Amino acid sequence: MKRWQKITLVVLAVLIGLGVIGYLNRSNLILTYIKNFSHPEVADNRLVEWKQGPTEAAVPPAERPPNIVFILLDDLGINDLSTFGGGVAGGVVPTPNIDKLAADGAIFNQAYAGHATCAPSRAMLLTGRYPTRTGFEFTPTPSGMAPIVSMVSKSIRSDLPPSFYDGALDDTKPPYEEQGLPSSEVTIAETLKEKGYHTVHIGKWHLGTSAGFMANDQGFDESLLMNSGLFLPEDDPEVVNAKVKFDPIDHFLWASMTFAASFNGGDLFQPGGYLTDYWTDESLKVIEANRNNPFFLYLAHWAPHTPLQATKADYDALSHIKEHRLRVYAAMIRALDRSVGRIMQKLEEEGLADNTMIVLSSDNGGAGYIGLPEVNAPYRGWKLTQFEGGIRVPMLIKWPSKIAPGTKVDTPVAHIDLMPTLAAAAGASLPEDVVIDGLNILPLARGDGSINRLNDALFWQSGHAKVVRAGNWKLQVNGRLKKNWLFDLANDPTEQVNLAKKNPKKLTELRALLDAHHKNRTPPLYPSVTDIPVMIDKTLAEQFESGDEYVYSPN
Repeated sequence: MKRWQKITLVVLAVLIGLGVIGYLNRSNLILTYIKNFSHPEVADNRLVEWKQGPTEAAVPPAERPPNIVFILLDDLGINDLSTFGGGVAGGVVPTPNIDKLAADGAIFNQAYAGHATCAPSRAMLLTGRYPTRTGFEFTPTPSGMAPIVSMVSKSIRSDLPPSFYDGALDDTKPPYEEQGLPSSEVTIAETLKEKGYHTVHIGKWHLGTSAGFMANDQGFDESLLMNSGLFLPEDDPEVVNAKVKFDPIDHFLWASMTFAASFNGGDLFQPGGYLTDYWTDESLKVIEANRNNPFFLYLAHWAPHTPLQATKADYDALSHIKEHRLRVYAAMIRALDRSVGRIMQKLEEEGLADNTMIVLSSDNGGAGYIGLPEVNAPYRGWKLTQFEGGIRVPMLIKWPSKIAPGTKVDTPVAHIDLMPTLAAAAGASLPEDVVIDGLNILPLARGDGSINRLNDALFWQSGHAKVVRAGNWKLQVNGRLKKNWLFDLANDPTEQVNLAKKNPKKLTELRALLDAHHKNRTPPLYPSVTDIPVMIDKTLAEQFESGDEYVYSPN
């Protein structure tokens, strides 16, 4: 930071401290300063020099372990995909390429994210382990984000229940760069490397950015990292932006984020186009470079996470959608679907499609703070809640040589199951002396077997918010509200009728499972410092009214 920038920041802080600047203007001034003076230097776009695999295949693709392409979307609502009977804007924006991926393989009709927010979910799918074992329980946030978002929230919303922020506790957290998955954890990338796979990460990481935490330190041979979060520069002539003025997080993202990438931990440079398309361009190069040896490609898209930005071409193609924010969002989904189609086409062109496993999922459900009410329909809740809308996600697996087209699986599965499943597909051994909580779900996908999960139970946790699903029963416990929600998902899949008071026996039974799951747990790697209210049945675009149900979401 230059000397005059430091002086400006000090003067601003003094004026705020003296009360010269009114409270309602403080957040705007701070955000303006961040936007204008806090961004790092970013070089022009440069060519990414991917490592080139063998020029000739030692054995034909069909005789090698399968290539694995794992495509993870960010904040996708399950109703955003026409595969699940929905589609954006009432179905007028179908997802034909993702639909084809689903039709050509297995659809898991009761698939769950590992968490209701992104980073812990990503840790679980890479390790196959619960936060009770890893301690990776909360989503890392950049320094200053929590107090600034809290300040913005107070300046733009007065109707919501109070939010909580502990500044003293926040000061005890490690730097943002070190809030990551410990290198002692064994990831699927490390497991596949032991089997001879070339491993590549492209896109979002969010599991730490300092030495020991980066993708290159967690088993990936190569990593093209999203270093910030703009899909294109805000003023790019080819971008259409939709700012969400009622969301305090959106205010922070527009101020703090820039358009930047890095390769294998190197200097920042501008990506070569709209992020969704750019990541796909680079993924195609990785596939081509490794066509003669087994590879694992982890493509972690940023879309449709905020900030909402679409290409002008995609936006113009959806002129039948009149509401601007919905149209931008729909255009982002259109770009994601195009990405999936291009990857499948490339695998066909390289003769790799039959022996490539493609997995597609989302890190959690759609967010209520974007103000689009149908993204998770028919399920209640949003990202940040552990209602079905926050954790029910698509999970699709295509593997033509092993999984029959049109396969549908109704057994509940979760992100923790992906690590052991991908290892089994590759014929790789799971790490010794490490407890893996997930199960190999290939027998379900192939239709030739079942899985045996202890107590038939899946667990979620975020501080005081804890959930267990055992069989068709699901219990949610929110510690701050001291409230329980108990649902019979077999008869009430959209969680309309709370049976906590009517069925105390089942409540006690599931509470005992939660207690057992947390016994001797690994404590969180760093504390929760915020606790924010999230409406269950309304988006953030709507007013909170007395009687509306809500939860508190810790982070």
